[in-house]
Order: sequence, then C-alpha cells, then structure tokens
Amino acid sequence: MNREELQELHFITAIENLPSIVEHGILSHAQAARLPHCSIAMETMQDRRAQVVVPRGRRLHEYANLYICGRNPMLYLRRHQPVCVLAVSTAVLDLPGVIVTDENAGGDYVSFHPAPQGLCYVDKESTFAEYWTHADQIEYYRQKAAKFAEVLVPDQVGPEHLLHVYVADQETKERVDALGTGLTVRVDRHLFFR
Repeated sequence: MNREELQELHFITAIENLPSIVEHGILSHAQAARLPHCSIAMETMQDRRAQVVVPRGRRLHEYANLYICGRNPMLYLRRHQPVCVLAVSTAVLDLPGVIVTDENAGGDYVSFHPAPQGLCYVDKESTFAEYWTHADQIEYYRQKAAKFAEVLVPDQVGPEHLLHVYVADQETKERVDALGTGLTVRVDRHLFFR
C-alpha cells in the first residue's frame, strides 16, 4: 500500500484508559505496566509477543503498537465490551525507529520493515478487507493475519498524535464525552461490526 492511501492508524483500548492516554500518550506494553490501566489484550498473545525481538530493534513489548486497520479480529472479539478505537495521525510513521509489519507482530510469518517505506509490504486489499473468512483454511489464516498489520512506535505515541475517538453507538459516545478528554468522539457502527 502507498502512504497516501492511509488516512489514520488505530489503537483499540478500554474506554476507561482514555484519560490516561490523553495525558501520557499510547504507551508500549512495558511502559503501560507502570501505570494503572485496563488491559483488553489476550494473555496468550501477550505471552507470545513478549518473546519477540524486532530485527535490528528492540523487544516487541517496548513498542506502542497501532493497527493499520482497526476493523480486525481483535475488535470483533471485543466489540460488545466497553472499548473504543483511537485514531492516530500517520505522522508517527516519520518518527525515529518506527517499524511497519505486514501482519500481527507476534505472528510466525511476520516481516518487519522501517517506516514509512515498510508500507509497501502491506497487502492493502487483505488488510482493509471487509471480512477475513475464506473456504480455504490456509487462505483464511493468511487473510486474518493481514488484518493485524501494525505500526510499531518505540516507547510511546505522544498525545499530540491523537486525532479522535470512534465508538459503536450514541450511548457510548455520551459516556466518552463525559470523560472530558477534549477529543472528538465519532459513532461508527460499521467499524464495530454492527
């Protein structure tokens, strides 16, 4: 995919984390461990990611991870929980040490590339596909993995890169608005598989 085709990046998080994120930014797993927060991560995947070292880089848990497309299997699993999706500026692609992956960074067949040039390794059609289901089991796994393409930012994504927040419905919008984060809150039912 080309950079010009990418409008924003996404971070899926529990709503209760928003005030902290607005103050501290989106933190790496290692940095977030120092602050009270609500994790929505799958522990089995985090155990796997804890073992990954980015080639010519650092441990995967030392990067804040953003999705190229937030409408992915993780959000599908969490869609009925109190979560939101933060939109993040693509300007983070120009920060030092940023990495692009073509699938889940904890996957078996992932490739890591320096940003922003690494975007050319991302399969745009698969990453932004409406669904990842497929009759062929191998193709299903390939498409599902592509939905998790990531941008890895060392340590943290500063609050200045936050654009707005997506939520699933009006009730959730009112809840997020009441937090007083200063971020615009947008209802996007499609993003949340509704």
